[in-house]
Amino acid sequence: MELPPGPREDPCAWEDDSDPEPEPDPDAQAEAYVSRVLSPPQFGLAPLRAPSLSAPAAFSGAPEPRPTSKGPSVQVPGLLSLPPELLLEICAYLDARLVLHVLPRVCRALRDLVRDHVTWRLRAQRRVRAPYPVVEEEDFDWPAACIELEQHLSRWAEDGRWAEYFCLADGHFASIDSVLLLQGGTLCLSGSRDRNVNLWDLRQLGVEPSRVLVKALGTQKNSTHKGWVWSLAALDHRVCSGSWDSTVKLWDMAADGQQFGEIKGKAAVLCLSYRPDILVTGTYDKKVTVYDPRAGPALLKSRRLHSSAVLALLADDRHIISGSEDHTLVVFDRRANSVLQRLQVGPAQGLEGPGLHVAQPELLYPSSLPQLDSYLLCMSYQEPQLWAGDNQGLLHVFANREGCFQLVRTFDVGHRSQITGIKHSLGALYTTSTDKTIRVRPSDRPRPPLARNTPLDFTCCPPPGARAHRPTMDHLHPKPPQRAKWDLC
Repeated sequence: MELPPGPREDPCAWEDDSDPEPEPDPDAQAEAYVSRVLSPPQFGLAPLRAPSLSAPAAFSGAPEPRPTSKGPSVQVPGLLSLPPELLLEICAYLDARLVLHVLPRVCRALRDLVRDHVTWRLRAQRRVRAPYPVVEEEDFDWPAACIELEQHLSRWAEDGRWAEYFCLADGHFASIDSVLLLQGGTLCLSGSRDRNVNLWDLRQLGVEPSRVLVKALGTQKNSTHKGWVWSLAALDHRVCSGSWDSTVKLWDMAADGQQFGEIKGKAAVLCLSYRPDILVTGTYDKKVTVYDPRAGPALLKSRRLHSSAVLALLADDRHIISGSEDHTLVVFDRRANSVLQRLQVGPAQGLEGPGLHVAQPELLYPSSLPQLDSYLLCMSYQEPQLWAGDNQGLLHVFANREGCFQLVRTFDVGHRSQITGIKHSLGALYTTSTDKTIRVRPSDRPRPPLARNTPLDFTCCPPPGARAHRPTMDHLHPKPPQRAKWDLC
């Protein structure tokens, strides 16, 4: 008896050995198999199962036909069947490093998702909840920015609740005007008005307090310099210190802090920048001076770029950028050996605080520079962004666009006095001020102080009696009081 072909054949008959059946016809069996497996599914009919593996082979001498459906494929439910939006939502709960380095090894779909910069841009903007970055860059490293941003937010979560606080009360007996971290934060140098540069081993904090202070640099009795130590800079294991005694001393930290050079100038050294091929000083006599630290050090050139004391300075392979009490920012082109730009420092046309008004960039020349109430005290540069703090407690952001620096935004970050220190990176922004606070934020569009329980703003107030960080030239040489053009506090 032949088995009738058709889609409604009972599959249980293949497994029922209770009643002996005549040997089936191989051709009819194959025809029934093809009809069941390869035929398009019919609406309203339950899908039929393939024969069990325990069923006898219909035709042991021939290979089993392989189903190659011509109909639409049915996706197996799983993680990859989810929309990209849901996958991104799931990835948002994973560590950024894991997402970047592990997920691409799982499958091609996750690799393509992780390599898409839009993925990281959305992730970063979700973390900061504001336009990011402040200066748009064509080749911005979104994955690296996300990793650093999330580490920063995690480190300062719950308003810095998990940060440890240490007070090093011994070691200096006068105000400290410069602090420099070395070797990934394991060592610290501090320059003070007691004329000393002290070396601290921060690895001993909370372990052996008596061993935190290593020593004061130098061989002079009672002091490193003969004047106030005002600036510090480092390159690898080499450090230089600038003082009001008009000298710059060079120290080798790999040789236990021994001195290996000294520069004797003609005016107080207020700021320094140390590069592999040059050492640049900004001095009280309005000059920017360049030395070669590899030869002596030898004097290369000295230019009077300002009409007042040089207060802030930095250098890279192409530029030397200096800020002065004359309210100007000068960009010097090292290759052309000439001044590339002079920019005014001030409120311009807009201030970003509670509102979002963009300051219009303005490039001025020496003959047309006005005297404003603002000048720069500190700078941090990571190409193409230059961040600078001024004596009004404001933060200015300049963008290097095709070799031309433009003032793009001005922010009120919440300080009530001069911003004396700044450190900007892809994911973090640190500022210090003479108002005795340190403010820690993501490096997005800075905003006024937030609620106490938010991780986006951390304010550190020194204990009562602590000395304020570096005063400006106004404190050293009093001037008639000037009325500010706007009130930010």
